[in-house]
Amino acid sequence: MNIQTLRIVGTLEGLSFLLLLFIAMPLKYMMGNPILVKYVGMGHGVLFVVFLAVLFIVCEKQKWSLSVFLMGLVASILPFGPFVFDAKLKKLAQEKTSV
Repeated sequence: MNIQTLRIVGTLEGLSFLLLLFIAMPLKYMMGNPILVKYVGMGHGVLFVVFLAVLFIVCEKQKWSLSVFLMGLVASILPFGPFVFDAKLKKLAQEKTSV
C-alpha cells in the first residue's frame, strides 16, 4: 500500500459519501424510494472501512504521526473532508519525493 492507493480510496470514499448525502438520502425521504440508500450506503460503508484500513497501513509504513491518522479519521466522517485530506496527502507525497 502506498500514498497513491490511499488517495484513490479516499476519493472514492468521499464520492460515495456525497452520493449518499445528496442523492440517495433525498430520494429516500422526499420521494419514498429507499433502494438507492441500501446499495449506496453499503458501498460507502465498505469504502469507509477500506479507507481506514489503508490509512492505518500507510501511516505505519510512512512512519507518520498519530495526528495524520486522526486527521484522516475526522476527514472521513465530514462531507468534503476526504478531498481536503487528499490535498494534505498530496503535500506529504511531494515532501517525500523531494527529500
